[in-house]
Formats: sequence, structure tokens, C-alpha cells
Amino acid sequence: MFHILKARLHQQYRTYPFPEKAPVLSPRYVGRPQIKTSGCVANCAACAKVCPSGAISRSSEGRPVIDLGRCLFCRSCETACPSGLIRFSTEFSMPASSREDLIVNSESYNTARALPEEFRKLFGSSLKLRQVSAGGCNACEADCNVLTTPAFDLARFGIQFVASPRHADGLLVTGPVTQNMKLALLKTYDALPSPKIVIATGACAISGGIFRDNAEVNNGIGDIIPVDLYIPGCPPNPWTILDGMLRLMGRI
Repeated sequence: MFHILKARLHQQYRTYPFPEKAPVLSPRYVGRPQIKTSGCVANCAACAKVCPSGAISRSSEGRPVIDLGRCLFCRSCETACPSGLIRFSTEFSMPASSREDLIVNSESYNTARALPEEFRKLFGSSLKLRQVSAGGCNACEADCNVLTTPAFDLARFGIQFVASPRHADGLLVTGPVTQNMKLALLKTYDALPSPKIVIATGACAISGGIFRDNAEVNNGIGDIIPVDLYIPGCPPNPWTILDGMLRLMGRI
């Protein structure tokens, strides 16, 4: 027991002071994309051709448009663009309140908004979530689990994952919603007490991701249950997930 206490004292305080201080991410981290508004080569479409998830289209002005709900952040489009219009930054704050806000066609971006005040008054300073893996590969699930470690310490914000939907304020869903998981997801949603919130975490939960339009998946949860927060990524960085939760609670 003495050795355990000694080791703990040696480790000191490990929790990062977020959101007061922005996290330090690796230079290799692939964050929110930015698109220049001019300089696109007419009829090029090189970026769209290499996108593995069909996340890129062209706007009426002819420049690239990236759907972060489908984007896998592989950077293939950045490499393929001959004009250098697309650049992936190291910005981790990408959660959005609506599906439309995940559409990027410039260097600006609309981040998530807080829940209505009546919701926040009801939940107070706590948020209990039931996590549902609807056919995920375990990457998004792992990045959600890491939020409970000392470095992130999710509980210090009053946010906790609970075992039963009857004890939860909302759902955090990962995975493309396989046919085998659709009924389970609906039953879990129905078991939540009202009012309830839903967080779609990762490209699969938002749009089906790399599995989009496969006969065995439902292209995410948007057409199955209402969504209050979209957290893009494949998988989303833990800081991105935490940032979205805090914005939803009006803490950022």
C-alpha cells in the first residue's frame, strides 16, 4: 500500500487544464479542413476522385465542398489538389449542432451551440450518457473511454457514462448502425427519460462513414433518431469529443 501511495505522489497532478488552456496536439494531428475561396481549376475534381468516402463535391462557385460528416481525414484530397486549395489544420474543435454545419466550403466554420436554457437548467451541471456501439470498429469507442482517464477526467465536468439508459440524460452513439443493432438502438432511445439528447460520434454514426450505402448498415443515426450534437472524425480525437460535450452544456 505504501508503494502505491508513493508512486501516486510521484506522478503528481495529471489532469490537463482544459478548457482554460488549449491542448497541445502533435504536429501530425489532422484537424479541421480549410478551403480557400478562389483558385480552383475548372473541371478538375481531383480531390473528389481520390476521396474514399464521397465526402467532396463542388459548390455552385466551382470550389471544393467537404462534408465533415463523411470525411475520414485521410488527407488524400489535400495531396491531390493541384492548386493547394485544401489544407487540414490542427484545429480540434469541430463539433456541430446541425448536419448542415458540417459542410465546409471556406476557411470559416460554425461550431456547436449550447442546449436551450431550459434543458441546461434541468440537467444542472451534470450530464449522464449511455454509450451505444451500433456496429462500430471500436476506434470511436476507445477514444470515448479514454476520456475517463486522469489526463481528461471527464467526471470533473459532471459528465459520466452510465450502465442503464433509464439513468441517462442522453445517448452517445458510435458506429454506422448495422441492421442487427437498429432495433437495439431504438429500444435504448425509447428507454431514456424525456427530455433526451443524442450525440452522434464519428463519421460512421453521422453518415455511415466508409460503410455508407452498404446493405447491412443504415448510414448513421440521422434518419433513425434525432441528433443534437455531431462530432466528426474517424475516429474523433478525445479532445474533439470533450469539446463538443462542453459546448453542448454551455461550458465553452
